[in-house]
This record gives sequence, structure tokens and C-alpha cells, in this order.
Amino acid sequence: MSPTARRSGRRRPRVGVVKFASCDGCQLTLLDLEDDLLAIAERFDIVEFPEATSRRSAGPFDVLLVEGSISTEEQLEELLRLRRESTTLVTIGACATAGGIQALRNWSEHGPWAATVYPRPELIESLAMATPVADHVTVDAELRGCPIDPQQLLELLTALVVGRRPQLPDESVCAECKRRGATCVVVSQGTACLGPVTRTGCGALCPVYGRGCYGCFGPRNDANVVSLIANTAGLDDSVASTRLAGFTAWAEPFRSVIDDHGGPPGAKP
Repeated sequence: MSPTARRSGRRRPRVGVVKFASCDGCQLTLLDLEDDLLAIAERFDIVEFPEATSRRSAGPFDVLLVEGSISTEEQLEELLRLRRESTTLVTIGACATAGGIQALRNWSEHGPWAATVYPRPELIESLAMATPVADHVTVDAELRGCPIDPQQLLELLTALVVGRRPQLPDESVCAECKRRGATCVVVSQGTACLGPVTRTGCGALCPVYGRGCYGCFGPRNDANVVSLIANTAGLDDSVASTRLAGFTAWAEPFRSVIDDHGGPPGAKP
């Protein structure tokens, strides 16, 4: 126990960080907080974080941060166990919240792609679909993005410490563009952009550098993707289905639009 925790007489919340099918990028965002890690370590007892420490725990957890989609039966069983051991379960990143890039295989048959990718497909024990965590268990909060925004992570942890609701924005990327003084790529260049229907969190990174938004943080609440396609130059049906088929393709309403246009590029029903 830290000196601060001993002086206050308060038990620090037990925190776990786990991953399933993912690239580890969202976990690295936590490690990249650098100086803020000292403050986090003073206020939380990180008991499970294989990316950072050999210290292990099976629970229970006051807070569990979960990265990655569910792609195997073993992962599903472990997720169900972890949910029972956790008071607050938070999904972090596009894989955990929307299925991630691996969910693109959900539009194709499981067998043929496994035989194409792997020399011994009979050894692959993956599920037929890669799905977000919320498809299987109750999720108490989520941090979007690929990877997540470090400031949103700090806001979530701060809110948990003080016992308030985290202030996580649901505005569109367009609002962030205006704050940063970025020139609209749709108006100035006719570039396809998902900014109006995508939740902010990236700092409008692509539009600031003259590229259209790719929807990495997923759809904001009540996003009207159909209207965006119908009313935006440069975002016709073929372009839209391709641009939507990225990190958050399996999230509604992106998924429905992709379905309406025959699936992502290269999909075989």
C-alpha cells in the first residue's frame, strides 16, 4: 500500500487490465500516460496488467479495463468469469466496443478465409464471428477509438475516484474541427468524410491534415449515416461502404449501411 493510501486509511480500488483479440494499442495508451501514471498508482491498486507487470490476479476487481473483441470460445468463457469478478467493467478501444478490424470477417464464411490465411486451418479454434464485449456481458462504460484517447481515459479514472459520472463527449468530429480551426475537407476539397456521424475523441486528426474522417471512434448517438451519404458530395454508395468498413464497421448504424451495399470490399456472402 502506498504512503498516501496508508495516511488516508482508505482502500485503493483494485484495477485489472486484460485483453482478448487486439493489438495492445489501447493498453499502451495507459502506459504512455507517463507522469500521470504516478498519480494513478497512488489512487488505484493495479493488480492485473500483463502488458506492464508480472503481478497477476484472478479478481475480484473494482474496475476492469477490457481491450479486444471476443473471437474464441475460450475468450468468451474468460469474459463471463471476469464479469462475475468485476464491479465496474469498462471496454477500451474499437475492438472491445465495436468488434474491431477483425469483425470484417463477420461478412464472410468462417471456413474459406481460415483456409486462405493459415497453412493449418484445422488448428484454428476461433468462433465464426468476432464480436464486441457488450454482445456477451453488461458493460458499465466504454472508451472508444483506435487507440483510445488518453484524456478520456484520465477523465474516466478521475470520475471513478471521486464518485461521479465521467464526462465523455458524444459530439461529432465536425465540432472538434471547428474548435481547431480546421478547413472542412468536404467543402474545400470534395473529400469523403465521416466526421458528421463519428464521435469525437481523436482531436479531428485526419481532417486537420487534409484527410476525411474514417470513423475510428465509431458512430455518435443518433448518427444518421443514410442522410450523410445522400447529401454529401464525394460520398456515394460505393465510397461510403468502403469508408465505413474500418475499425468500427460492426457498430450500428455503420453495419446496416454496409449490409445494404453488399458488405465490405472483398466480402463473400
